[in-house]
Amino acid sequence: GGAWYGRPLLQSAGDEALTVDELLLRAYQARRGGRLADAEWDMAQAVDLSRQAESPIDLAKALTGLGQVERDLGRRKLSRGRYEEAAAIYRTGSNKLKLAHAVRHLGDIQQELGRPDLAAPCYQEALQIYRTHSHTPPLDLANAIRSFAIHKENVGEDAEARALWEEARDLYVAAGVEAAVDECLRRINVLVQSRSHGWVERLATSGIVINLAPS
Repeated sequence: GGAWYGRPLLQSAGDEALTVDELLLRAYQARRGGRLADAEWDMAQAVDLSRQAESPIDLAKALTGLGQVERDLGRRKLSRGRYEEAAAIYRTGSNKLKLAHAVRHLGDIQQELGRPDLAAPCYQEALQIYRTHSHTPPLDLANAIRSFAIHKENVGEDAEARALWEEARDLYVAAGVEAAVDECLRRINVLVQSRSHGWVERLATSGIVINLAPS
């Protein structure tokens, strides 16, 4: 309810004939163009229209769209609520890939809000679906693995993080996404170096002297 950037949350005369899908299309076009206020307006309209029509699938689509824009705008707590509601809707339906997509993004938001304890179950649920579903898009699996790898790094579980980055790298290589491959390689390299430094520090504290200079 309330207003979006000073505008009442009601469809204007020019919007009356627009369907939820048309509003979402226009909103995503606005988001790609950097017009976040317009995108938020149309997403909110789509949410309202879906509620009025009592169409849960349209509502879930609109909620995730609104959640994306709110996250873009830094309103993570609002965004979290949208994704939680969307995930609850998808849990009652048969489209488990939509559920996986929603809970993966929910995990990212929980991570950004400083709640890794709440992020982990989201990633685990998303990956369980992606790994067992026969029609999982490889890039969706790779992106979920990437998110979980970042989480593992953040909580200090470097060995698990490295294994996940290596798995994500292989998927990105197969998909030809060079920028993502480069990121995976950088992250793996940092983890390898961190482990090497930790090994040297443990030797030093144990009183063992080791010469790392080339002979």
